[in-house]
Amino acid sequence: MSAEQVSGLCEQLVKAVTVIMDPASTQRYRLEALKFCEEFKEKCPICVPCGLKLAEKTQTAIVRHFGLQILEHVVKYRWNNMPRLEKVYLKNNVMGLISSGTQSILEEESHIKDVLSRIVVEMIKREWPQHWPDMLKELDTLSKQGETQTELVMFILLRLAEDVVTFQTLPTQRRRDIQQTLTQNMEKIFSFLVTALQQNVNKYRCVVGAPQEQEVLTTPQKTDLAQEPKAQANCRVGIAALNTLAGYIDWVALSHITADNCKLLEMLCLLLNEPELQVGAAECLLIAVSRKGKLEDRKPLMVLFGDVAMHCILSAAQTADGEGLVEKHYVFLKRLCQVLCALGSQLCALLGSYCDVETPANFGKYLESFLAFTTHPSQFLRSSTQITWGALFRHEVLSRDPLLLAIIPRYLHASMTSLVKVGFPSKTDSPICEYSRFDFDSDEDFNAFFNSFRAQQGEVMRMACRLDPRTGFQMAGEWLKYQLTAPVDTGPTNSKTGEGLCSIFSPSFVQWDAMTFFSESIISQMFRTMDKDEIPVNDGIELLQLVLNFETKDPLILSCVLTNVSALFPFVTYRPEYLPQVLSKLFASVTFEVTEESKAPRTRAVKNVRRHACSSIIKMCRDYPQLVLPNFEMLYNHVKQLLSNELLLTQMEKCALMEALVLISNQFKDYERQKAFLEELMAPVAGLWLSPEMQRVLSDPEAFISYVGADNKTADPVLEDPSGLNRSRISFCVSTILGVVKRARWPAAIEEAKAGGFFLGYLPSGTPIYRNPCTEQVLKLFDNLLALIRTHNNLYMPEIMARLGDTFAKALDMLEVEKNAILGLPQPLLELYDSPVYKTVLERMQGFFCTLYDNCFHILGNAGPSMQQDFYTVEGLATQLLSSAFNNLNNIPDYRLRPMLRVFVKPLVLSCPSEYYETLVCPMLGPLFTYLHMRLSQKWQVISQRTMLCEDDAADDNPESQEMLEEQLVRLLTREVMDLVTVCCVSKKNVEHNTTAAVDGDDDEAMATEVTPPASAELTELGKCLMKQEDVCTAVLITAYTSLSWKDTLSCQRTTTQLCWPLLKQVLPGNLLPDAVSWFFTSVLRGLQVHGQHDGCMAALVNLAFQIYEALRPRYAELKAVMEQIPDIQLDSLEQFDSKLLNPTLQKVADKRRKDHFKRLITGCIGKPIGEQFRKEVHIRNLPSLFKKAKPSLETDVLENEDGESFNVLFEP
Repeated sequence: MSAEQVSGLCEQLVKAVTVIMDPASTQRYRLEALKFCEEFKEKCPICVPCGLKLAEKTQTAIVRHFGLQILEHVVKYRWNNMPRLEKVYLKNNVMGLISSGTQSILEEESHIKDVLSRIVVEMIKREWPQHWPDMLKELDTLSKQGETQTELVMFILLRLAEDVVTFQTLPTQRRRDIQQTLTQNMEKIFSFLVTALQQNVNKYRCVVGAPQEQEVLTTPQKTDLAQEPKAQANCRVGIAALNTLAGYIDWVALSHITADNCKLLEMLCLLLNEPELQVGAAECLLIAVSRKGKLEDRKPLMVLFGDVAMHCILSAAQTADGEGLVEKHYVFLKRLCQVLCALGSQLCALLGSYCDVETPANFGKYLESFLAFTTHPSQFLRSSTQITWGALFRHEVLSRDPLLLAIIPRYLHASMTSLVKVGFPSKTDSPICEYSRFDFDSDEDFNAFFNSFRAQQGEVMRMACRLDPRTGFQMAGEWLKYQLTAPVDTGPTNSKTGEGLCSIFSPSFVQWDAMTFFSESIISQMFRTMDKDEIPVNDGIELLQLVLNFETKDPLILSCVLTNVSALFPFVTYRPEYLPQVLSKLFASVTFEVTEESKAPRTRAVKNVRRHACSSIIKMCRDYPQLVLPNFEMLYNHVKQLLSNELLLTQMEKCALMEALVLISNQFKDYERQKAFLEELMAPVAGLWLSPEMQRVLSDPEAFISYVGADNKTADPVLEDPSGLNRSRISFCVSTILGVVKRARWPAAIEEAKAGGFFLGYLPSGTPIYRNPCTEQVLKLFDNLLALIRTHNNLYMPEIMARLGDTFAKALDMLEVEKNAILGLPQPLLELYDSPVYKTVLERMQGFFCTLYDNCFHILGNAGPSMQQDFYTVEGLATQLLSSAFNNLNNIPDYRLRPMLRVFVKPLVLSCPSEYYETLVCPMLGPLFTYLHMRLSQKWQVISQRTMLCEDDAADDNPESQEMLEEQLVRLLTREVMDLVTVCCVSKKNVEHNTTAAVDGDDDEAMATEVTPPASAELTELGKCLMKQEDVCTAVLITAYTSLSWKDTLSCQRTTTQLCWPLLKQVLPGNLLPDAVSWFFTSVLRGLQVHGQHDGCMAALVNLAFQIYEALRPRYAELKAVMEQIPDIQLDSLEQFDSKLLNPTLQKVADKRRKDHFKRLITGCIGKPIGEQFRKEVHIRNLPSLFKKAKPSLETDVLENEDGESFNVLFEP
């Protein structure tokens, strides 16, 4: 190799790199240059001298970076085949580059420093400590040359820790060797890092004249401009030292962090007031204070509650906050806030444990500073403190501390401010907005964050009120009184509901909204915490009266008023005479309108008020039925009056009021009386539902379409809707049946049930049998309900869909809201409240069909738990259901099939007693499972073909968004089906999914995740019953195993861990055909090909394949033939595994070792993420073991020198 050769090649490489990096180059030239460079790296024998020449200081930064990349490539991919002398030559030259081959610390490019440190770390990973024992000494010597070298040494140490400990990017044995040697030398490494930090900070401070805190850091002198670069260099080293410490503090023994009376922690605290170094120092402190481990070892961390540390943290926070909103200072404040949170968590862990830790003297100062973060304008900082407040309020010792109790009123006061929903990034109506623009990309982001923050805050406020309920109630009362008297301020955004009304952004509404949440959280907790005699009843009733007397025409504010009525309602249990007032307030709101006689559709806000009033009545009747019972007649007459006007209420509102009555009737505790009441209540429904006209409409799809008006062409798609009343009658009947089935029940106490005539006896299993007073009424209407379901299913037949009018061609499609929910698209904030609920007749029609379909299946799903044996013994029920609910499934779209499985089939199966499995469940599920398997297989086949076809062939009428929607629906349907099969077949309580990081094994590669469903995952009685029927058994098994290679990770993981093995185990005792066994095993391997890139799936599938192979290989030699077809399988290793498996006399190897061996055998079929599929493999060889006698290895090429003799030290000092 001549110098001319090297120079010539280098000139070509410089030209090539210039072409690659020049924006003016054409694509063809750039590709040619790139190809030349890559081929050079792969094939050229003189890479090292060329790389070193290109890396010289005289070259440009881009060329030097490329030269160093060549050297890195050599170390990563050619090291194992390099002669010893070349390795030594390369290593010495690289160390020379660190010593004198780079520009000074302030001039050198960061990417040059980075690649240089990477080269050294790659060599360390291959040779240290066995063949390079003096590596640390060499780095230490280099660091003594100056700041430039010290910084590079820091980079090397950090990169090494990241590769070995954090990312673990090397084989197990090498990783263990390096990590244990690092640990042995940690005292020296830490001492080096801390000393470098201290010396460089002192030099920096001497020059810049920083204020002095303690003698740990020396006294400053006057600034000298000539010294400025020197100071900057020292500062850079300080930053590098802090970054490197951050990479070690996380995992080294705590004793290193707390050595020398916590000198390191003290330094870090002092550096919090150093603007250039404070973020790095806070980062290190945060990692240190967040450490887990033995409580005894964590005790020294309490030094951070000392005077010096507390003073440093507080003064740093005040300074950073005092300089306004600057990103750097804001990031620092977030870190400091996290430090205080972690400090609080450590205190909670240590105090009250067996460690003799006492409440720190500065606990009050800590709480003050923590509260300062809770009252900061940044909603993000406020939310960061909540979990720690919760831990403090829950703590058995601290929760009794007078200092904490004294701060509760101030915490609650801060919460009152935080609960107000202001601070949207797009607005400027609050100081919070400025901070939100840093933290959130959009108003939707802020809204989602705020909602979860508010829920979290409610939880913590309730904890605070557990400690001091009176104060909380007093504050809630004062705020409520204030809001009731405050004038309404609608702000600049006017509501579409009406002039002068609030929108969701109006100042008055956000205050009402916050106050309502506050009072609801506080009052509910007060009733749970205080004794009955201590409850401030008079104050509560006074507040209730004020709320009841408050009148408003603003729907948003009225909604808040109703919530306050519900929150204060428990006080009525002490003074029942106020119940009629509460009821009249709620009933007035049920018929709320902003402007009477308005023809325009109601807005969401108005609908919400009416719905809110209905649900408040239901809630009251559900939770306090005994209280309401004496007023039953008044309630009943009121509801009858409202129901007499067909147009006054929507169907949903009517049904809600009827549900409330049914809930109270459950308190009659008299079967005959309740039955007579339900008969009277449902008489209008029965009259309508059983009329000859309705029977004709419900059983004929064409008549049905005509009756509901879906075959019309309407001139005005907004206002004209002649068939609206017909639709509402059908909705009313279905919703009422559902309400009665859902709410009517027998008494919970068996004695009361016997006395009231509800009890019939016991099943053979010992389960009591009850009768439901609604059974007779509901079963009378049952035939027509099944007719409606059959008709609804038949609407999807092409010839019926063709009869839909032009306006309603898409009447059976999904609602936009459903589509957005499936695609995960957020809804615009304002529209939620201000838009009319259905904008067009088409949308009203879509809503009608969607709700009707769901409600019909909700009735069937609730019928079993409600009517029990009276429902399960309906004559020919299985046949009736198959001919109605499961009719025309081929044409039913996925978005309709999903709710059917979830709300009807699943509850029916779960509530059905085993006595009816043979007569009802098996005849129904058999055909259903067979059909679902066929349907899903076809759907997934279409998706696979679509993926394989080129984009050019995609049809224009099926845009990408539609394809995404369809694909996502298939995924959701698949999950629903697999969940149903699992629920039917496997007993849930035994199925666990343990995912734990593997313990280091002796082999090169440990399994990433251990997933071991316990052997006790058994089939349910129903599962065994289904598996006895050959066609059902086949359908279930094929569905479960085929689904492993469908592209849905979640479904694959659940099916693998919960379903596959218990099903297969059930059929093992029989004589399985060899082809079937091979197919099961191949299906799992195919699943690995598709999902192997996901750790959780991969571990579960490997485990399943291992179970199948171990259980079935002794009986079926075909499985070995399948294994032999796996790409890159080592046949000798397979023979070894097989012989151990088939020879029962051999001592069994530990389960984990066997699994690891098996996993290595099937590695060839485990799919990789696309980013790794074409990546060049890096091979790092194991060195002779440091810690035990080395086993004789097959690969005796443990680094040999030219004469073939092995040697101990490669790099001599």
